[in-house]
Amino acid sequence: MLMKQMKSLYHGHRFPAAVISHAVRWYFRCHLSLRDIEELLFERGVVVSYETVRRWCDIPHRVKAVRRKPGRTWHLDEMFMSLRGEPYLLWRAVDEHGAESDILLQKRSDKAAARRFFQRVLRASPVPRKMVTDQLRSYPAAKADIPRTGERQACVRQGCGPGEQPGRE
Repeated sequence: MLMKQMKSLYHGHRFPAAVISHAVRWYFRCHLSLRDIEELLFERGVVVSYETVRRWCDIPHRVKAVRRKPGRTWHLDEMFMSLRGEPYLLWRAVDEHGAESDILLQKRSDKAAARRFFQRVLRASPVPRKMVTDQLRSYPAAKADIPRTGERQACVRQGCGPGEQPGRE
């Protein structure tokens, strides 16, 4: 299944999406002031006012309100990774359109961790009709706690779906 090309969140703006996303990332992740971001961008040759940066930082809030409904089929995947020398498990839920519903980073891969991930995803999305998973043992136990609706069924991943696509930058 090919993922549809979605327009950039910053489509139609004067500056490239990379510049805008860096400014927004600095604001939310590094807790920099708008004027500090204005100076950092100026040092890199981008002349913008702090008011423009403020408007850029409001975009994710506006988009979240009008974000499209998630698909009824989820591809759930987990991946082991190492951070600062410690093993972690990255859980991802991707809908049938290729949009990430949620990601979660945890140290454990047991039933409680899977249940916590499912509860977190279900808070923001309706119960899916179908879940495509691999053969992790904690999935069936955690799926048993999810309320059943309609024709929802579980199946084993048969190839490369949206859950196998690269994550965010």
